[in-house]
Amino acid sequence: MEGKVLIVGMGLIGGSLALCIKEEHPESTIIGYDINEKELRLAKPLGVIDEIASTLEEGASCADLIILATPVTQTEKILDILQQIELKSDVIITDTGSTKERIVKASMTLVHKGVTFIGGHPMAGSHKSGVSASKKILFENAFYMLTPPEGDAVEDSIDLLKEWLKGTRAKFMMVPPKEHDELTGMISHFPHVIAASLVHQAKEASDEHPYLRRLAAGGFRDITRIASSNPEMWKDITLQNRDVLMDIMLKWKGEMEQVIDMIGKNDSERIFNYFHEAKQFRDDLPVFSKGAIPAFYDLYIDVPDYPGVISEVTAYLAEERISLTNIRILETREDLFGVLVISFQTMEDREKASECLSKKTSYDLFLD
Repeated sequence: MEGKVLIVGMGLIGGSLALCIKEEHPESTIIGYDINEKELRLAKPLGVIDEIASTLEEGASCADLIILATPVTQTEKILDILQQIELKSDVIITDTGSTKERIVKASMTLVHKGVTFIGGHPMAGSHKSGVSASKKILFENAFYMLTPPEGDAVEDSIDLLKEWLKGTRAKFMMVPPKEHDELTGMISHFPHVIAASLVHQAKEASDEHPYLRRLAAGGFRDITRIASSNPEMWKDITLQNRDVLMDIMLKWKGEMEQVIDMIGKNDSERIFNYFHEAKQFRDDLPVFSKGAIPAFYDLYIDVPDYPGVISEVTAYLAEERISLTNIRILETREDLFGVLVISFQTMEDREKASECLSKKTSYDLFLD
């Protein structure tokens, strides 16, 4: 496909989408715009974009596709600015925000002027941020939710947008904006609030228990990993999806009251059923599918305690040219001691690493 694509926001998501479009549609021209001059200037030498737009108007006025890969509150502001710009009559505008109802409402003025806006949310991410972390495989097999306006007239535009985004290798899913926010509120936004609250409780307890920080370096740190996400971004998401989150948290409060009641009454049968039902539902969740929260492809290795063992393991992986993103030792984790944890970018890399180490060592390997 030929055409000009403006990507507003040269971060991980915007940069990765640019790479996907460039690979699938090499004849297209990718234009980048960002108020962060450092990220914008870095994007071109990295080969992420072809051109730099000095202003939003310069890039938007000639674009066939405009992708707003910006924080949700900024997206609303940019939609207001786009109303003042003379755009191409057949331009498609989409975004990548993790809330949709307010953004879709903000786009209505443009839609009433005949501009096509299709809300979008690629459900993928990474431990790293910024344009330098961009990668073509970021969205592969991830769900990419689209929230198009109602009506048959937009069907051709949806197909065209999917064609532009074909290089993501993502799984497209059509949902109404309200349903999108309810779904992501439960399985993405709410867990971030809970993770943050767990960390706050641990922080307060650490004043009384000095060893807590050391003990939390294992499993607790793993289950609260998403609390390390960008606080500015999560402030915006929380406020944007306020009503949905308030409803979920009130239900959560009611559930915790039931848990307090069953523990207070020493009701062993209810306690067992509570954990058993949770285990059953959790065990039935898809293992190899990407969901709303980025997956962590960790391999746990029960290594012997002798000098050079970590170098030995990484050398085996290097021989097979298997890339890793992180490596650490779990000093304390319930029923696990002295475990080496290696994180990978993809499930395929983890599988290759597991196969490699199984052949070359006698270490016990397991997934979480």
